[in-house]
Amino acid sequence: MCQHTPRCPAADSPDREAAHVVAAQPEQGWSVLCNAVVLFDDRGELLPDGQVIAPHRHLAVVA
Repeated sequence: MCQHTPRCPAADSPDREAAHVVAAQPEQGWSVLCNAVVLFDDRGELLPDGQVIAPHRHLAVVA
């Protein structure tokens, strides 16, 4: 469980990516967040329950 104050967002929360990084393997392209979400460099996610979230990049708007 999260020991941070304020607590990190839960894995099922829409803002789950805001949790603290507790382990990182940048050379392999992934990080584990405090809420047990595995976050990949392409913005894909693997949730603790095994659910896969497809990569989702935010596109910059050019005027």
